[in-house]
Amino acid sequence: MSRYEIIIYWSDEDDSFIAEVPELPGCAADGCTYQEALSNIEIIIAEWIDTAKESGRAVAQPKGRLIFA
Repeated sequence: MSRYEIIIYWSDEDDSFIAEVPELPGCAADGCTYQEALSNIEIIIAEWIDTAKESGRAVAQPKGRLIFA
């Protein structure tokens, strides 16, 4: 299980739940259910990190819950 913050919300436009990881730009997944979106984002997080490492890009360390002002 990832330690990155995951934001999950319903999208009427996509007719599905969307899961995003703010600390990993462009890292997002969808699913017909909340649980499916969560499961899918865990896979995408691992793939995002692998791709970033292969490309020589830095990977942010998980900060846990982000606080916005």
